[in-house]
Amino acid sequence: MSTWRNWAGTESATGIETLRPGSADELAAAVKSAAEQGKKLKAVGSGHSFTGCSVPEQVMIRLDGLSSIVHADKESGRVTVGAGTGLRKLNAGLAAFDLAMANLGDIDKQTVSGAISTGTHGTGARLGGLATQVVALDLVTADGSVLHCSAEENPDVFAAARVSVGALGVISSLTLQCVPAFLLRAQEMPLPLGEVLDGFDELADGNDHFEFYWFPHTEIALTKRNNRVAPGVGASPVGKVRGWIDDELLSNKVFELTNRLAVRQPGMVPRINRLASRALSAREYVDASYKVFCSERNVVFRESEYAVPREHVVDVIRRLRAWIDASGSRIPFPIEVRVAAADDIWLSTASGRETAYVAIHQYHRLPHDPYFRAFENIVADYGGRPHWGKLHTLTADDLRGRYPRFDDFLAVRDRLDPQRTFGNAYTRQVFGD
Repeated sequence: MSTWRNWAGTESATGIETLRPGSADELAAAVKSAAEQGKKLKAVGSGHSFTGCSVPEQVMIRLDGLSSIVHADKESGRVTVGAGTGLRKLNAGLAAFDLAMANLGDIDKQTVSGAISTGTHGTGARLGGLATQVVALDLVTADGSVLHCSAEENPDVFAAARVSVGALGVISSLTLQCVPAFLLRAQEMPLPLGEVLDGFDELADGNDHFEFYWFPHTEIALTKRNNRVAPGVGASPVGKVRGWIDDELLSNKVFELTNRLAVRQPGMVPRINRLASRALSAREYVDASYKVFCSERNVVFRESEYAVPREHVVDVIRRLRAWIDASGSRIPFPIEVRVAAADDIWLSTASGRETAYVAIHQYHRLPHDPYFRAFENIVADYGGRPHWGKLHTLTADDLRGRYPRFDDFLAVRDRLDPQRTFGNAYTRQVFGD
């Protein structure tokens, strides 16, 4: 028996039986055996979700034995990978085939199946989240059978399983539609928040990938624009010293110290944030796409993120800012804003609508409940959909009205897992029973 704890320290489980299948056949046998014994079972990835979506109640399946590139077709760009493959390992492996993911989130510590199942995304007005890059998957269901799912084969399960919060079964492998490896030119610069909000649509539509971070209590936003380079342009990465100062010293070590100071002296947070925003200097570099997309994040925090129709995101930020100013709250962590294209995945946060994401954070040693509740109340006015792996309080009754295909998903779940072998407290919260 073992103990499990997620990265953020928000969820844990003890007295858990751990299984480590070494193949898809072993995985199917393990699932079937646990289900026949009436045990609750969860596949656990890297534990990077803040919610209880992957908390095992009785049996925990580790997919480390399914963590490699199984097949790669450079001509078509289709790559099949084991579900337990970490994104960092996947990115390096794809690069060896001169391939890449078309879009990625901003960290690479998750497993590919965990990232996809919770709706992980990056930014890009013409691009979807990671799940939109999945063209097929194999799903082990509670009876031990393996369903091959794609747009042509078991299409309803495919529409449900790409973002399923682990409630339908255990994914054993995924086939991804990759693209030829590419370089990105990263342009990072601070701009006045008002200028960013007023020109948000032009910035989002005028760049392949656009996002910004705003430090509460300041007038400054850090903007990030990532665009593919013209043919013939080579890499010119950030120098080692500059990269260490910006990405390790300032973004992690100094940021940890300033957050600890904020715990002891909350009144200093506005001054700390103003200093931090002034310390943000412009930089430009060109590097492999996955090296530009992904950053190191070591400071422990709490996070809530909601997807809203893109046309309302500026209103959300302005209302959130007004609440922060009026409440007297002190928020040392920045607010992050990204965008995504609409997709057709039933439980994707961008399903059926052009989407903007607002992510709020608080240092793990500071209270976050009032701030997160206020945020949740604001986005509710715009049909906000919570990230499945980030903190929220919504239930199945709340979510049903925000996802047109919610009941279709539940019908697939009823068919594939009538005994709720893959259920836990979180799935009971968001899906009922």
